[in-house]
Amino acid sequence: MSTNIYLSSTALESVVVIKDLGVVFDSELSCVSHCKEKINRAHSMLGLIKRNFIYLTEEAFVTLYKSLVRSHLEYANSVWNPHRQGLIKDLEKVQMRATKLVLTIKHLTYKERLLQLKLPTLKYRCLGGDMIKVFKILTGKYNTNVTFCFEKHQDCTTRGHNLKPVNHICHYDLRKYLFCSLYTNNKYLEQFARVCHLC
Repeated sequence: MSTNIYLSSTALESVVVIKDLGVVFDSELSCVSHCKEKINRAHSMLGLIKRNFIYLTEEAFVTLYKSLVRSHLEYANSVWNPHRQGLIKDLEKVQMRATKLVLTIKHLTYKERLLQLKLPTLKYRCLGGDMIKVFKILTGKYNTNVTFCFEKHQDCTTRGHNLKPVNHICHYDLRKYLFCSLYTNNKYLEQFARVCHLC
């Protein structure tokens, strides 16, 4: 059953998938199609690097990887950051495959290759970036007219710090894994806030 929506007596077209500012949204607000698109794009960029560079030093690889591959995987990731383990592993596999392009460390395990190249996992980078965004929102570094705000606890007797956001109970995954809901009860936010108070 389709419902027509009108704007000034003009019927609006109904679509299942729409792309806005480079991020693909579907009718269920899941990021599956966007993740697959970004993974395919990153693999094509890896193929480009592999075809044009026979031997890569560690420094050259890191420069190429950060500029040509990782930039696709991290663009606007606060909006589409996946919470499903399957998608997280698929994104990580791109970096796993990429680090094997450096022949001198190809024989090492994935963790050893990351240590040698001084690269964090994509999940860790995403978490760190989100924590910085949350802190900037809570401390008023962003313009509140154009960004959403976390609701802070009004009670001044909260333990540890005064940046503790109110934790709203969410029953559905759609709301539970949104950026604003995901980090209100995150243990990393507590640690991050304590570190910032020490600085």
